[in-house]
Amino acid sequence: MTETFQRMLAMEGYRVLTALTAAAGLKTAETARPHAIILDLRMPLADGLQFLRMLRAKPGQTATPVAIVTGDYFLDDAVSSEIRSLGAEVRFKPLWLDDLVNLARKLLLKAAH
Repeated sequence: MTETFQRMLAMEGYRVLTALTAAAGLKTAETARPHAIILDLRMPLADGLQFLRMLRAKPGQTATPVAIVTGDYFLDDAVSSEIRSLGAEVRFKPLWLDDLVNLARKLLLKAAH
């Protein structure tokens, strides 16, 4: 998913940074200060919810717009609720090019306000 999303967004003119693990993503978020983050719920070592918790605990990262993408259509209500309480949205796979671009645009609009 990472490589596919990166290529799709880059084709639309977005500057995209990628990370394959939560630790690498957190480091990138600290150094690059992205305007928005799109991540998968199922990541190696730490899942997207754990990443979001760690991200929100970092100074300056409490308001970064985040979307968590998952193929799990039976997402536990407690998990969905916690994701929303941490200020992120949930999107379900598959995300087609228009879906992904609209999501990126929406997150970047949030970042601008």
